[in-house]
Amino acid sequence: MPRNAVKLTPLGIMLLALLFEDDMHPYEMLCLLKQRKRDRLVPVTKGALYHTVARLEKEHYIAEVSVDRKGNRPERTTYTLLELGREAVTTWVRHELPRIDHPTAYGLALAEAHNLPLEEVIELLTQRRDMLADALATLEAELAATREEGTPEQYLLNFERTAILLAADLRSNTAAIERISTPNFQWGGGVTTPAKYQLHRKAAQQ
Repeated sequence: MPRNAVKLTPLGIMLLALLFEDDMHPYEMLCLLKQRKRDRLVPVTKGALYHTVARLEKEHYIAEVSVDRKGNRPERTTYTLLELGREAVTTWVRHELPRIDHPTAYGLALAEAHNLPLEEVIELLTQRRDMLADALATLEAELAATREEGTPEQYLLNFERTAILLAADLRSNTAAIERISTPNFQWGGGVTTPAKYQLHRKAAQQ
């Protein structure tokens, strides 16, 4: 396991995942994250992004490959993904994808799951589905027992909310497994990059 891989921040994982595509400078990363609406998964600010890039370089997840200047614009340092960074992304996704206690990280792990083999993702999501089902069954049994004891409904609102969210997560997780298990489902590096993503990259490189 790469050192500190599981301890990387979600923003750090998103930046490393971007560099799977190609070498990039931080401004390009910032533009792509916003254009692709990745900031809906993880809040992104310019300051946090540049700080994270510096940390990733210091920890040898990425490395500087060139420094360019266009016209009167500030210098732009382009970074490349090192093997340690590549391994960190896959390790982090493996760690977070089956968990049911970290919903924010799960959203990002699902978004980056394509960096793992399809069969492994199906297995990890199946593990998560089973844990969700167990958690929901336990909570519903506790709710039923509490009601039988005469607990006023006003004290159960948050437990009911948790049960509803668990049930919705279980349905979504099950649907994802069914979707990616479809024969000939496209997966991994062989999938053609959407045209709009290519346009995003061109715009961000300006």
